[in-house]
Formats: sequence, structure tokens, C-alpha cells
Amino acid sequence: MLAIVAAVLFGLALIFQLAGFTLAPLDSQLLVVAGLLCLALHLAGVGARTSGWRRARH
Repeated sequence: MLAIVAAVLFGLALIFQLAGFTLAPLDSQLLVVAGLLCLALHLAGVGARTSGWRRARH
């Protein structure tokens, strides 16, 4: 899920950069940093769906 969010943020950053669109607090650099944060959290395993302590039935 975080990887999808990162991809969307990178896409928005690219569009903002190509169009030269900038809002005061929201620019392409902020979106890139937010995308990198989401990507790092995804690679660290945050939000991963794991079965936990359950054992598989045979």
C-alpha cells in the first residue's frame, strides 16, 4: 500500500515539475521527499500484511 502511495506522489511531483505548478507549501520537492519516505517505510516492512503467530493448517 505504501508503495502505491509513493508511486502516486512521484507521479504528482513529475507533473508539478513539468507543468511548473507550485503552491506555497506544496511543491515537487516536498512530494518527492514524501514519496521517498513512503518507499522507505514500505521497504522496512511497515504496513505489511503478515499472518503473525498463526500456523497454517495442513
